[in-house]
Amino acid sequence: MTLDNTQMEHFPSLARLRPPRVVTTVAWLIFVGIALAVAILFVPWLQTAQGGGQVTTLNAEDRARDVSSLVGGRVEEFYVKDGDFVHAGDPIVRVVDIDPDFLERLAGEKAQVEAQIAAVQQARATAAIDVGRTGQLYAEGLAARRDYEQTQIKVSEADAKLAEARAKLKQIEIKLAQNSAQIVSAPRDGRVQNLNAAAGGSLISSGTVLATIAPERIARAVELYIDGRDIPLVEPGRPVRLEFEGFPAFQFSGWPAFAVGIYDGRVRSVDPTPRSDGLFRVLVEQAPNKTAWPERRFVRQGSKVLGWIQGDTVPVWYELWRQLNDFPLNFGVASKAGEQEAKAAKEDKSSIEKKK
Repeated sequence: MTLDNTQMEHFPSLARLRPPRVVTTVAWLIFVGIALAVAILFVPWLQTAQGGGQVTTLNAEDRARDVSSLVGGRVEEFYVKDGDFVHAGDPIVRVVDIDPDFLERLAGEKAQVEAQIAAVQQARATAAIDVGRTGQLYAEGLAARRDYEQTQIKVSEADAKLAEARAKLKQIEIKLAQNSAQIVSAPRDGRVQNLNAAAGGSLISSGTVLATIAPERIARAVELYIDGRDIPLVEPGRPVRLEFEGFPAFQFSGWPAFAVGIYDGRVRSVDPTPRSDGLFRVLVEQAPNKTAWPERRFVRQGSKVLGWIQGDTVPVWYELWRQLNDFPLNFGVASKAGEQEAKAAKEDKSSIEKKK
């Protein structure tokens, strides 16, 4: 029941009652908080697809490479130590055959086969002369046809022996080339790491990894692994924000203007198929005309990276609704790539109809 002023004169104590200041303050705070929350729902928000990855390189020659033994045998000596910098062609390790006289025996076999080839060539030359002489006599009626055919058979047999001897010589030369390459060299400039010290003095087989060479002067890129839910709308050329391991950073993915310590990148390509865990690899290159990535000595190949691939700008309420429903980026909004694909498909269809 509401009291008017005349009735309130009979209740002076009630008229002097006022709500506590704390209650008034809390009420205003709640009201302002609700107003701000409602206002924030309509603030623009930049959609992002987040993923982790590592620093890599686009050139396969710039990635870490294993140095393997070309022949089986025993490791006699390492010429380098872990951490040494080597140039292309520098010796890494020396491998010797188990049989110390193996190369000498191969050289002897080679000399024997070469002598055999020379003898066969001489016999063939003689047989060819006999073919010409017997052919002339056969034409004049002074030799039998059988004698003429026998000389031709001798030439064919000499050709077969010569081919067999040359094949044997080729095999010996291959063995000599393989076993002569007993000093394993560095395939390119780089830093020696993971030296296989366990192979020292022990028997190894062909293909045993003896060391790893990691190049230092490389053109860096970043590979991020993105969930398959968002990957259909990750297009080449999309801007990417990167946080490198070991660098202090503050990232606000929806409002990149507030980010600190974040570097810029650009999507270069997207793998057409995922890994076994369903994540797709996205290659990111440095964005042109932006802040350069940290120096190579601070961010090396293999360093961990956290990235945010930027999408379209939507209201905050839309992004919350999308996240709660686990929808992909730009759910319900046609992307540029989708529009281009639809346009291309339409043009292809019209061209096919015209041809018909």
